[in-house]
Amino acid sequence: MTRPLAQASFAQASFAQALRTTAGRLAAGLALLLALAAFGPARAEGQPGQFDFYVLSLSWSPTYCEDQGKRADSEPQCSLTRPYAFVVHGLWPQYERGFPQYCQNPPPYVPNPLVNSMLDVMPSRRLVIYEWKKHGTCSGLSPQAYFDQVRAAKAKVVIPAEFSRLDDYKMVAPQEVENAFRAANPGLEAGMISVDCDRRRLREVRVCLSRDLAFQPCPEVERRACRLSRMVMPPVRGGR
Repeated sequence: MTRPLAQASFAQASFAQALRTTAGRLAAGLALLLALAAFGPARAEGQPGQFDFYVLSLSWSPTYCEDQGKRADSEPQCSLTRPYAFVVHGLWPQYERGFPQYCQNPPPYVPNPLVNSMLDVMPSRRLVIYEWKKHGTCSGLSPQAYFDQVRAAKAKVVIPAEFSRLDDYKMVAPQEVENAFRAANPGLEAGMISVDCDRRRLREVRVCLSRDLAFQPCPEVERRACRLSRMVMPPVRGGR
């Protein structure tokens, strides 16, 4: 009886080892798949042209430059040669809940002259190309038509005069910024605009527009508004 018992014990041990080896291989395979998912191309989510409205995101450039620190020195947006205040971050197709992104993979090519033509309102080549890939491809428009729409949306929104230039740090309430934009833009009502911040600074103002660029309500966007009671607006760089 001793020999069969020994053989059985050996068989059990071999089976257990095989299970451990298989489990290890499965775990390694799963880790590889997760890594590929994390670093691979973004997954397309949405169909071009199928969305409900736009969000025009206007970034307070001084906050971005301050956040970038020394890395900002190499970026035209943050140089001292031109004072950038509010700039266009992007024009984002939206659903009533959520939003599409990366709707064409690979995305249609954006010619260099078109990229360069946008740098007065979106002062970064990298930003122009990134916004096209992530958001513009969901508009259902060609690159030229999409960036024409970006420029038209930017022209639709008047920047309040007090925010065209800021020479020193300023403390403001999010509601003050919203009120200033509403006063400068007749028809822009509460629930059509959202003020975004980081932990202490104004980051963006987001204005909701219909597909034909009329102001429109956007409850989900408004719910994500800044919750600070007061926030900092860093001063505009350069141009003094």
